[in-house]
Amino acid sequence: MPRFAKGAIPSPNIWNTPQVYELENRAVDPEGLADAAMDAIRPLTGATVVDIGCGTGYHLPSLSARAARVVGVEPHDDLVELAQRRCRALPNVDVRRGTAQSLPLPDASADVAVARWAYFFGPGCEPGLKELSRVVRRGGTAFVIDLDATRGAFGRWFSASLPSYSSAAVEEFWRRNGWQTQPLDLRMAFERRADLEAVLRIEFTPEVAARAIAETPGLEIGYPNLLRWKRF
Repeated sequence: MPRFAKGAIPSPNIWNTPQVYELENRAVDPEGLADAAMDAIRPLTGATVVDIGCGTGYHLPSLSARAARVVGVEPHDDLVELAQRRCRALPNVDVRRGTAQSLPLPDASADVAVARWAYFFGPGCEPGLKELSRVVRRGGTAFVIDLDATRGAFGRWFSASLPSYSSAAVEEFWRRNGWQTQPLDLRMAFERRADLEAVLRIEFTPEVAARAIAETPGLEIGYPNLLRWKRF
């Protein structure tokens, strides 16, 4: 029996190695620039927030501290269980099994939707965007945070690992669908060199990961991202 919801697109890094992906989550954006950028557009105070592709629920506690209610949606059963365990003591958090194209939420039930590193590919995401239009209330806002493959060493490694990816096609997709975009100059900061290397190995092909490790001294990696948003 499949251990993930029907229609889910596999995410090998977190699905196969959630423990290593946890190290990545801890390392990304120590300054909180992504959250600050979203809050400047639509503060979470008093909001009902849906976290699409919430994984192990890493971001759910911080969202719950600012929002009135948080719903995490994740297609992979094992990750759903980990997220539910993580948030067991948080009464305003609910974790549900589901996909972006079939959100387990009523119509007009969310003020804010957030998808971090879950909407990379643009074309093909139309069913998920249609669901956002159904679920997000009028006056609400949806956010998508994704890697910027056009900038920095991380973008170069990503493009080398996935040569079929077209940044131009992805950008045109979001523009055509009425989303706004701004760059985020994030970084990853690790406590141990072994953790940095483990993260690079789950993000890239073995050949590219070896090159990335060789090119990266110390404990930090530049991580250029894009914040996309749309008001409904």
